Amino acid sequence: MTSILSNNYFVHFSNSSYLKFEAFLEDFKPSTCFILVDENTHKYCLDRFINNLSKTYNFEIIEIKSGEAFKNLETCNLLWKKLTYLGADRKSLLVNLGGGVITDMGGFTASTFKRGISFINIPTTLLSMVDASVGGKTGVDLGVLKNQIGLFSNPKMVLIDTDYLKTLLQRELLSGLAEIIKYGLTYDIKLWNTIKTYKIVTINNITPLIYRSIVIKNEVITQDPKENGLRKILNFGHTLGHAVESYFLESEDKESLTHGEAIAVGMIMELYLSHKQFNFPINLVEEVKIKIQSLFGKVVINTSEFGEIIDLLIHDKKNTNGKVNFVLLSSFEHCELNCKVENALLIEAFNYYMA
Repeated sequence: MTSILSNNYFVHFSNSSYLKFEAFLEDFKPSTCFILVDENTHKYCLDRFINNLSKTYNFEIIEIKSGEAFKNLETCNLLWKKLTYLGADRKSLLVNLGGGVITDMGGFTASTFKRGISFINIPTTLLSMVDASVGGKTGVDLGVLKNQIGLFSNPKMVLIDTDYLKTLLQRELLSGLAEIIKYGLTYDIKLWNTIKTYKIVTINNITPLIYRSIVIKNEVITQDPKENGLRKILNFGHTLGHAVESYFLESEDKESLTHGEAIAVGMIMELYLSHKQFNFPINLVEEVKIKIQSLFGKVVINTSEFGEIIDLLIHDKKNTNGKVNFVLLSSFEHCELNCKVENALLIEAFNYYMA
């Protein structure tokens, strides 16, 4: 696969990506090189990465706990202290080996340490490959509120090796599929038409969709790096999805959802809103609902919880002047930006999802 040029950096693929990485090390000559992992990528991915290199390098390994619950400033503080203790300077390099939590937080940590050190992302989950690999967004959560603290900062390069997907549980593979569905509904209906044929999701049938997904996101973000217009289409399903994700994350009696599970909920509800406000065909809403719920299952949201989730929308990063902005569809591949929705209609959307 051909490397993809994003905003001043390349996304490299497969075994050639390791050659590009080593060539970068030879040219950049970092004073120290750190690899950020969690306990899972330390165990399942680090050896693969090192064994694909042609020679031995002196890497310092930094491990943090896995999971969204640790994607916060407290963990960043530990990382900044660790980098300081290990003698990192402005010529150091941080390699982020992991899923979206690692690449988001690792990028943010690097970009703020000593006013910015270089970093490289090596996504190991489907979600981080198709979503976090391009776009330059870094950040952490503020409590249960998603990605409230962060900045735009580009890596030196991104390496995509789909063999890392072999380390994933089926639930994590599905989490990444939600973002690919989003690209299909909003940008390239051929992706959705392909996914519609899947009875189950496997590495074999999902891998061919990865390159196209990254190309789509890159086309969007290179035209609109700071989300002033077109890039907002990438938020489809995320306004309600993030609120649902946050609610389940903070609830003591509910199991947390994966990002993709929450976005799957959000896409169904926001398609229903699209039907109500822009006459998106209800038969197509139903088609998407049935297929998504057949793949992801149905998340149980009680009627008494609708209002609490809606209250969380006020924290969405896309809001302006205290108003919640939705991305809705007038048809497949045609998005409507900055849409306002009344609470009564949001309740309808929740009821539609649960019906």
